[in-house]
Amino acid sequence: MDSQTLRTEIRTLTDRAEIADLFDRYLRSLDDREFDEGWAASFFTEQASTATPAGQVRGRHAVLENVRTAMRLFDGTVHFGSNYVIEVRGDRATLRGNQLSTHVLAGDGGLFLSGGRTDNELVRTDDGWRLHRADLHITWIQGNPPALPPELTGPS
Repeated sequence: MDSQTLRTEIRTLTDRAEIADLFDRYLRSLDDREFDEGWAASFFTEQASTATPAGQVRGRHAVLENVRTAMRLFDGTVHFGSNYVIEVRGDRATLRGNQLSTHVLAGDGGLFLSGGRTDNELVRTDDGWRLHRADLHITWIQGNPPALPPELTGPS
């Protein structure tokens, strides 16, 4: 193997590790529940979009507000990601994986669980990899999900 091929392979492995770490830290941050502009900038591009059960939004500030509002529905959560398939193409990448989420509902303490797949696009920035699109597709649920507030469902 020539040195250029070796450098390329090492860069790809490093990129994959950084992307997996970013996504694991993102899921863990949902459980830590400290959402501010610094949090949003550490995970998302300025033009990021998300599509989750809490709605579809575009722009880093909109993502931040969407997450803040959605997470107020729970007294506690545990998010777990696995089986990542990461493809890197230069300064762009995709991450597909599984996600299990356990939620303790605010107020009554009931449990709501969900499982599904996550489908993400990432870009390399001057500050490292960031999510440019983060979509969560729920496959199954157990328990009763919370009623979404108007801020997440939009006008009636």
